[in-house]
Amino acid sequence: MAIVRYNPLSELRSMQDKMNRLMDMAWNREVGEDIREGVWHPPADIYEDDATVTIKVELPDMQQKEIEIKVEQNTLTVKGERRHTEGVKKESFHRIERYFGPFQRSFSLPSDLDRDRISASCDCGVLTISIPKLSRKGVAIEVLS
Repeated sequence: MAIVRYNPLSELRSMQDKMNRLMDMAWNREVGEDIREGVWHPPADIYEDDATVTIKVELPDMQQKEIEIKVEQNTLTVKGERRHTEGVKKESFHRIERYFGPFQRSFSLPSDLDRDRISASCDCGVLTISIPKLSRKGVAIEVLS
């Protein structure tokens, strides 16, 4: 009988490989996968120059009239609902990676921004919100959700 050296790391590596395959199957489902619905958070970029703070939110296939933008106290909220494409049957999809359903993003606004002169436009699936500064100093915007 041969003596085999025991390596506990090989069992851990095997278990990690199995978990990786399981996660890959969950995230990369093939035909017949469900449409991703539910509350989702579209990605946002926030940047500033000397006069303005700009927030850009990715909202593909949405028009500005479908998006609600409101400011209450020190919070800017962007919300709406992304619906499925009309006329395309669920069975016709080969792959669904984008999210559908209601969304909401909230941002805390510092007091040195002019909330009365906020402007917004939506072009090519990107909502751009511009908020003029009251002073030239840098500001900090906190992402709430």
